[in-house]
Amino acid sequence: MLIFILIMVLPFQILAQDDEETDYIWLKQEIEIAQNIKEPVIYSKSAVIYDRGSKTILYGKNEHERLPMASTTKIMTAIILVENVSDLSKEIEVVKEAAMVGGSSLELKTGDKITYEGLLYGLLLCSGNDAAAQIAISMAGSIEEFADLMNAKAYSLGLKDTHFITPHGLDEEGHYTTAYELAVIADYALNMQKIAEVVSTKNYTIAVNGYPRALTNTNELLGYLEGVNGVKTGFTHNAGRCLVTSAIRDNFNIITVVLGADTKKIRTRDSINLIEYVYKNYKLINLEDRVEEAYQNWKLVNENRIEITKGIPTSKIEVKLGKIKYTKYPIRKESLENINIDIKTYKLKLNAPVKENYQLANIIISIDNKEIMRVPIEIKKEIAKKGIKEYIIETLELLSN
Repeated sequence: MLIFILIMVLPFQILAQDDEETDYIWLKQEIEIAQNIKEPVIYSKSAVIYDRGSKTILYGKNEHERLPMASTTKIMTAIILVENVSDLSKEIEVVKEAAMVGGSSLELKTGDKITYEGLLYGLLLCSGNDAAAQIAISMAGSIEEFADLMNAKAYSLGLKDTHFITPHGLDEEGHYTTAYELAVIADYALNMQKIAEVVSTKNYTIAVNGYPRALTNTNELLGYLEGVNGVKTGFTHNAGRCLVTSAIRDNFNIITVVLGADTKKIRTRDSINLIEYVYKNYKLINLEDRVEEAYQNWKLVNENRIEITKGIPTSKIEVKLGKIKYTKYPIRKESLENINIDIKTYKLKLNAPVKENYQLANIIISIDNKEIMRVPIEIKKEIAKKGIKEYIIETLELLSN
């Protein structure tokens, strides 16, 4: 009977871990190959390249398909922890339910003492399923109630194809996300200084029961591919190999996600190809400067042509530039000569009252004849309609002349 139990349990425990050694000679060769590709060839089930600045997709393969995501789940677990626990130095006692969780582990035992910060590092560096379970139980009382917090957060981020059952990502029916929505979650998480700090750390030492425990980040690209600064690996039998990666070069910050790779080498190769493809083929351009130049030219010609009848006299009618959606935008290098800026002007002769932010014109930015943004030109301050008092004053002034 004991042998039978071992046969049934061991395969799952092995498949739930992500400790396959990385061949860094092979990794170096793959990086060199990827630097010369024209288009990425992706073998993972799903993949996406997400630009953090513009929040746009630069490449996608089944990026909206619902799939299990294994330990990349822990990015959301970290979000819930950091947003809701003000004192990460608070010490926690490990419960039996957390200590018994299988798969990749921080090797916690029932009764161990560890801080929330130690759990956070254990969660994101060595992908401890026990750390994830302990965070959930300490914060919410149970795995189920913590999952409710995760789902509420996903809803608040506008995610429609993400649902959490566990804080660690071990295979459960109904536990899924998409490559795109996982990139959105990672983008949100990286805006939190503590999480960004942890996922960019290669090695770290925490304390368990007051004794040091050294941790190593499972992210094979961290420290080996230029610009990589996070975020999380994942692996279960159903999910396959998964990897969420953040990279930044010359202030051009992207997130790549691969889900459902058959092997660790495939997920690594796919991620490298996606990252190198972007930096070879795209350039981040400053749209704010171009919009500002177009606005100033329009203002010089049109500001003094604006007429508002029946309005209370003012020294000058002022205009302003509205909100710019994208200050910087990634563009394929072959499209750099195809950036077009047009200005569509509406009526310049208006009747009072005219509300603040009334739209006079639109600056329209297109790339390869595809519109990507409109920036309004607006009235700066409200212009009220003349009342009886103003008409009496005007009449008296006329009579006096």
